[in-house]
Amino acid sequence: MHRFKDLEIWKKGRLFCSNIYTITSNFPDYEKFGLTNQLRRASVSIPSNIAEGSSRHSNKDFSRFLQITLGSAYEVETQLLIAFDLNFINKEELDDLLKQLESIIKMTSKFKSTLK
Repeated sequence: MHRFKDLEIWKKGRLFCSNIYTITSNFPDYEKFGLTNQLRRASVSIPSNIAEGSSRHSNKDFSRFLQITLGSAYEVETQLLIAFDLNFINKEELDDLLKQLESIIKMTSKFKSTLK
């Protein structure tokens, strides 16, 4: 069992989620139940699945939750690109968020590979 609060990927995922909430607060009101909600839910999933997986008693189970984390990260990436296409975020915001996300993906993938 791992202590999720000590994991750097959990810390980065939590900060990333906060950044998503901040950026989506500027989305149009009509997107409240659309892209805003989708981005927030998927970003919350990143640190949440890391935390849940860390409570599992086997590395195989934890690895499965890290795979779900990666799926959520790629979901967020797609949604950020759509938000950019719709002019809800600018290029600088997109690049910053994608850089954060890329770091989370790389760290999660590397950590997952150590659990086998």
